[in-house]
Amino acid sequence: MRFDMKAVGGGEVLAGAVNGRHTLGRLLAAAAAEPDEPAPVFLDFADVEVATASFLRESVLAFRDAVRGRRSRHYPVVANPNDAVRDDLAELVAPRGDVLMACVLDPAGSVTQAAPIGELDPKQRLTFDLVRKYGETDAGTLMRAYGEEEGTKHATAWNNRLSALAALGLVVEVSQGRAKRYRPLFGET
Repeated sequence: MRFDMKAVGGGEVLAGAVNGRHTLGRLLAAAAAEPDEPAPVFLDFADVEVATASFLRESVLAFRDAVRGRRSRHYPVVANPNDAVRDDLAELVAPRGDVLMACVLDPAGSVTQAAPIGELDPKQRLTFDLVRKYGETDAGTLMRAYGEEEGTKHATAWNNRLSALAALGLVVEVSQGRAKRYRPLFGET
Protein backbone atom coordinates (compact mmCIF):
# COMPACT_ATOMS: atom_id res chain seq x y z
CA MET A 1 0.00 0.00 0.00
CA ARG A 2 1.40 3.39 -0.98
CA PHE A 3 0.03 6.82 -0.04
CA ASP A 4 1.07 9.91 -1.98
CA MET A 5 1.46 12.31 0.95
CA LYS A 6 1.26 15.35 -1.32
CA ALA A 7 -2.22 14.24 -2.43
CA VAL A 8 -3.38 12.98 0.97
CA GLY A 9 -2.01 16.00 2.86
CA GLY A 10 -3.12 18.56 0.30
CA GLY A 11 0.05 20.03 -1.20
CA GLU A 12 3.82 20.30 -1.40
CA VAL A 13 3.92 22.06 1.97
CA LEU A 14 2.30 20.01 4.73
CA ALA A 15 1.79 22.17 7.79
CA GLY A 16 -0.21 22.35 10.96
CA ALA A 17 -1.68 20.02 13.53
CA VAL A 18 -5.23 20.37 12.15
CA ASN A 19 -4.13 19.35 8.65
CA GLY A 20 -2.15 16.52 10.24
CA ARG A 21 -5.24 15.22 12.04
CA HIS A 22 -7.30 15.41 8.83
CA THR A 23 -4.56 13.49 7.03
CA LEU A 24 -4.51 10.93 9.84
CA GLY A 25 -8.24 10.34 9.36
CA ARG A 26 -7.75 9.74 5.64
CA LEU A 27 -4.83 7.36 6.24
CA LEU A 28 -6.69 5.36 8.88
CA ALA A 29 -9.79 5.05 6.69
CA ALA A 30 -7.75 3.90 3.70
CA ALA A 31 -5.79 1.37 5.79
CA ALA A 32 -8.79 -0.02 7.70
CA ALA A 33 -8.77 -3.37 5.91
CA GLU A 34 -6.07 -5.69 7.19
CA PRO A 35 -3.78 -7.46 4.71
CA ASP A 36 -3.53 -11.24 4.89
CA GLU A 37 0.21 -11.05 5.56
CA PRO A 38 2.37 -8.37 7.22
CA ALA A 39 3.00 -5.59 4.70
CA PRO A 40 4.59 -2.14 4.59
CA VAL A 41 2.40 0.93 4.21
CA PHE A 42 4.48 3.53 2.41
CA LEU A 43 3.83 7.17 3.29
CA ASP A 44 5.45 8.57 0.16
CA PHE A 45 6.86 12.08 0.56
CA ALA A 46 8.41 12.16 -2.94
CA ASP A 47 6.68 15.37 -4.02
CA VAL A 48 6.56 17.06 -0.60
CA GLU A 49 8.95 19.98 -0.11
CA VAL A 50 8.26 20.72 3.56
CA ALA A 51 6.39 18.97 6.35
CA THR A 52 6.24 20.69 9.73
CA ALA A 53 6.77 18.92 13.01
CA SER A 54 3.15 19.52 14.04
CA PHE A 55 1.88 17.97 10.80
CA LEU A 56 4.25 15.00 11.11
CA ARG A 57 3.36 14.42 14.77
CA GLU A 58 -0.40 14.43 14.11
CA SER A 59 -0.25 12.39 10.90
CA VAL A 60 2.79 10.15 10.49
CA LEU A 61 3.57 9.41 14.15
CA ALA A 62 -0.11 9.17 15.09
CA PHE A 63 -0.77 6.82 12.16
CA ARG A 64 2.17 4.59 13.10
CA ASP A 65 1.09 4.56 16.75
CA ALA A 66 -2.56 3.79 15.92
CA VAL A 67 -1.77 1.04 13.44
CA ARG A 68 0.97 -0.62 15.47
CA GLY A 69 -1.02 -0.12 18.69
CA ARG A 70 -3.80 -2.33 17.37
CA ARG A 71 -1.18 -4.94 16.44
CA SER A 72 -2.04 -4.56 12.78
CA ARG A 73 -0.27 -6.36 9.97
CA HIS A 74 0.38 -2.91 8.46
CA TYR A 75 3.90 -1.55 9.00
CA PRO A 76 4.10 2.21 8.27
CA VAL A 77 7.26 3.39 6.49
CA VAL A 78 8.23 6.93 5.50
CA ALA A 79 9.26 6.75 1.85
CA ASN A 80 11.30 9.24 -0.17
CA PRO A 81 11.63 12.02 2.40
CA ASN A 82 13.84 14.85 1.21
CA ASP A 83 16.53 16.19 3.56
CA ALA A 84 14.19 18.81 5.07
CA VAL A 85 11.44 16.28 5.86
CA ARG A 86 13.99 13.75 7.16
CA ASP A 87 15.53 16.43 9.41
CA ASP A 88 12.13 17.46 10.78
CA LEU A 89 11.26 13.83 11.48
CA ALA A 90 14.61 13.30 13.23
CA GLU A 91 14.08 16.41 15.36
CA LEU A 92 10.57 15.25 16.22
CA VAL A 93 11.50 11.72 17.30
CA ALA A 94 14.80 12.49 19.08
CA PRO A 95 13.40 13.97 22.32
CA ARG A 96 10.91 11.10 22.58
CA GLY A 97 13.52 8.40 22.05
CA ASP A 98 11.34 7.34 19.13
CA VAL A 99 12.25 5.82 15.78
CA LEU A 100 10.54 5.53 12.37
CA MET A 101 11.45 3.30 9.47
CA ALA A 102 12.30 5.16 6.27
CA CYS A 103 13.41 4.16 2.80
CA VAL A 104 13.81 5.19 -0.81
CA LEU A 105 11.01 3.73 -2.91
CA ASP A 106 11.15 3.78 -6.70
CA PRO A 107 8.05 4.00 -8.93
CA ALA A 108 8.07 0.22 -9.40
CA GLY A 109 7.96 -0.32 -5.63
CA SER A 110 11.57 -1.43 -5.10
CA VAL A 111 12.94 -0.47 -1.69
CA THR A 112 16.49 0.72 -1.09
CA GLN A 113 18.27 2.49 1.75
CA ALA A 114 15.86 1.21 4.39
CA ALA A 115 16.98 2.50 7.78
CA PRO A 116 15.48 3.94 10.93
CA ILE A 117 15.17 7.68 11.46
CA GLY A 118 16.08 8.34 15.08
CA GLU A 119 18.37 6.57 17.50
CA LEU A 120 17.69 3.19 19.03
CA ASP A 121 19.19 2.56 22.45
CA PRO A 122 22.27 0.30 22.22
CA LYS A 123 20.44 -2.90 23.25
CA GLN A 124 17.60 -2.29 20.79
CA ARG A 125 20.12 -1.42 18.05
CA LEU A 126 21.94 -4.69 18.68
CA THR A 127 18.65 -6.61 18.55
CA PHE A 128 17.58 -4.82 15.34
CA ASP A 129 20.93 -5.61 13.72
CA LEU A 130 20.72 -9.26 14.81
CA VAL A 131 17.25 -9.66 13.31
CA ARG A 132 18.61 -8.29 10.04
CA LYS A 133 21.63 -10.61 10.28
CA TYR A 134 19.58 -13.75 10.99
CA GLY A 135 16.74 -12.91 8.59
CA GLU A 136 14.25 -14.46 11.01
CA THR A 137 14.74 -15.29 14.67
CA ASP A 138 13.15 -15.49 18.08
CA ALA A 139 14.05 -14.47 21.62
CA GLY A 140 15.34 -17.92 22.60
CA THR A 141 17.75 -18.06 19.67
CA LEU A 142 19.16 -14.63 20.46
CA MET A 143 19.46 -15.45 24.16
CA ARG A 144 21.35 -18.69 23.44
CA ALA A 145 23.68 -17.00 20.93
CA TYR A 146 24.29 -13.67 22.69
CA GLY A 147 22.95 -13.96 26.26
CA GLU A 148 26.27 -14.50 28.02
CA GLU A 149 28.01 -11.82 25.96
CA GLU A 150 25.26 -9.29 26.68
CA GLY A 151 24.73 -10.31 30.30
CA THR A 152 21.15 -11.28 29.44
CA LYS A 153 20.59 -14.88 30.52
CA HIS A 154 16.81 -14.89 30.10
CA ALA A 155 14.77 -14.86 26.92
CA THR A 156 12.38 -12.33 28.48
CA ALA A 157 14.76 -9.42 27.93
CA TRP A 158 15.25 -10.40 24.29
CA ASN A 159 11.51 -10.87 23.85
CA ASN A 160 10.87 -7.39 25.30
CA ARG A 161 13.37 -5.84 22.87
CA LEU A 162 11.91 -7.71 19.90
CA SER A 163 8.37 -6.72 20.92
CA ALA A 164 9.41 -3.07 21.26
CA LEU A 165 10.97 -3.11 17.78
CA ALA A 166 7.76 -4.63 16.35
CA ALA A 167 5.67 -1.96 18.12
CA LEU A 168 7.82 0.69 16.42
CA GLY A 169 7.26 -1.03 13.08
CA LEU A 170 10.96 -1.78 12.57
CA VAL A 171 10.66 -5.58 12.50
CA VAL A 172 7.79 -7.87 11.59
CA GLU A 173 6.27 -10.06 14.30
CA VAL A 174 4.98 -13.41 13.07
CA SER A 175 2.93 -15.53 15.47
CA GLN A 176 3.28 -19.27 15.23
CA GLY A 177 0.81 -20.53 17.81
CA ARG A 178 2.01 -19.16 21.15
CA ALA A 179 5.53 -18.59 19.79
CA LYS A 180 6.59 -15.39 18.08
CA ARG A 181 9.27 -15.02 15.47
CA TYR A 182 10.65 -11.79 14.10
CA ARG A 183 12.04 -10.85 10.71
CA PRO A 184 13.25 -7.67 9.04
CA LEU A 185 10.63 -5.50 7.41
CA PHE A 186 12.86 -5.41 4.31
CA GLY A 187 15.67 -7.63 3.09
CA GLU A 188 19.14 -6.23 2.65
CA THR A 189 18.94 -2.83 1.00
